[in-house]
Amino acid sequence: MSDIATRRKWDRAARSFDLMTGIGPDKRWEPAKRALFGRMGQGEILFLAIGTGLDIPFFPPGRRILGIDISPKMIAAAAPRVAAYRGELRAQVMDVHDLDLPDRSIDQVFTSCTFCSVPRPVEGLRQLYRVLKPGGELHMFEHTGSRLFPFGLMLHAMTPISRRVGPDMNRVTTANVVRAGFQLDRVQPVFLDVVKTISAHRPQD
Repeated sequence: MSDIATRRKWDRAARSFDLMTGIGPDKRWEPAKRALFGRMGQGEILFLAIGTGLDIPFFPPGRRILGIDISPKMIAAAAPRVAAYRGELRAQVMDVHDLDLPDRSIDQVFTSCTFCSVPRPVEGLRQLYRVLKPGGELHMFEHTGSRLFPFGLMLHAMTPISRRVGPDMNRVTTANVVRAGFQLDRVQPVFLDVVKTISAHRPQD
């Protein structure tokens, strides 16, 4: 069952999303995102959450990608960027807690500032584990909580307010990836220990 409250939150954000995130943050993180998304291979790729499609220009061409988002309005806003992608890219409304995908059907999963906003992150990650093939890869660009003083306290204090309109600021995403059953391959800081890339895989049976 889809998370209606989360869907409505991101439906409301869709109209102003590009204005809020499409100039400063995306320009700042573009090199790190291009490097991470450059690891997209030739198999079946799942990308979440695609939002309004701001990350699509950073995808390498010629890939086969399913982009999902819980928000129908985000998907609608992404349509021009989806159509412009030089490869096979489909966008579909789907909740990561309840993926309508077969077990072991995906070769790679990519995320971009996603698991700061998934209400039940370990449950969502376990769904990704389920749909990945054994040996399949998970690659994440995420902002998380911090272990550094005073940033950890600041992010923790901000979260009750930030989650009303968008993300939680204090998530322990790396630990959640392990809790979901993945084997970590690399955690690379992009900005302090707050913005990072996380690469992991589903172990072979």
